[in-house]
Amino acid sequence: MKIKSFFLIISIVLVSISSAFAAVTAATPVNLGTAANYAILTKTGISSVPNTAITGNVGVSPIASTAITGLSLTLDATNEFSVSSQVVGKIYAANYAAPTPSKLTTAISNMETAYTDAAGRTPNYIELYTGNISGQTLTPGVYKWGTGVSINSNVTLHGGVNDVFIFQIAKGITQATGTAIVLTGGAQAKNIFWQVSEGVSIGTGAHFEGIILGKTGIAMGANASINGRLLAQTAVTLIKNTVRAF
Repeated sequence: MKIKSFFLIISIVLVSISSAFAAVTAATPVNLGTAANYAILTKTGISSVPNTAITGNVGVSPIASTAITGLSLTLDATNEFSVSSQVVGKIYAANYAAPTPSKLTTAISNMETAYTDAAGRTPNYIELYTGNISGQTLTPGVYKWGTGVSINSNVTLHGGVNDVFIFQIAKGITQATGTAIVLTGGAQAKNIFWQVSEGVSIGTGAHFEGIILGKTGIAMGANASINGRLLAQTAVTLIKNTVRAF
């Protein structure tokens, strides 16, 4: 009887330790470094059809400010950044005065490191719904797909204020017109990471939540919105969008 009790206790302890370890792993956000200082950060430029409303800083590097179109930039007297009536924040480019170029180089490097970090996390779910998450409710964890991800109807992300969602997507994301990612239970956009190997297309009037770490381009359809960040290793395309950094 004592032997059985001993092994029962050991089993409970091991399960508890295992659960605690899993919880710590799942609850660790991706470290964005100084890339977290930007609502939009790209390597090859930003094109926008006015009027777009961006809350947060904008940066491009190693490309110059000429690769930012549609935001009507006004260069500050310091030559370190620009401003725009469409941006609540500052706009930085690699050709601006020091220390802007070096800060952008670091931010871009941090963005790429964050992409690699997100891609390397151990998944809890693999090929769920074969990539078509339309109409589904997803809970915290790491999700991995060897395909693209489709959002053809509203998707709910349900979790607490500190819960982390990481989505590893080997191809792209296609979100249909007028659809939304909905957060419930206190889940926050700052804890949601979409690591995407190919293009991201957010449909007309659609709403997205979370931080997009894109290996290539991110395109937002007319009047689409996002709570999160657009961090692209190529370009970002905007059409009268609302981008709010969280």
